Amino acid sequence: MELRYLGFEQQKNVRSYRFDILVKGEPTRRCVVTADLALFLLHRIGIQDGPGLCSTKLTSALEDLTQEVHELTDADLRAHALAREDAALRKAAARKSGPRRSAVSKVAHENSPWRRSGL
Repeated sequence: MELRYLGFEQQKNVRSYRFDILVKGEPTRRCVVTADLALFLLHRIGIQDGPGLCSTKLTSALEDLTQEVHELTDADLRAHALAREDAALRKAAARKSGPRRSAVSKVAHENSPWRRSGL
């Protein structure tokens, strides 16, 4: 299965993302995912993340793709925000406990022919 993003339409505070669903040997189906833009602001999610979130929503609902209209809910956006926060915390923790210079590299640095004496 392949999803093809076709663009969006916006009416007031609701954005409708359009997708084609391509399955080999089957006719192409059109699908729309709606999202309330106030939820993006509430969860501090960039509007540019919308198509990716919709794509994730559609691929996770494979058995429910017979419906033509889906919705990005508050729960979907909250889960994305929490996952993003988790990833940032893991990255910060990895940075804190990152690789340190080993004793071998210190010795190699001290014995380097490029190192000037007295520095």
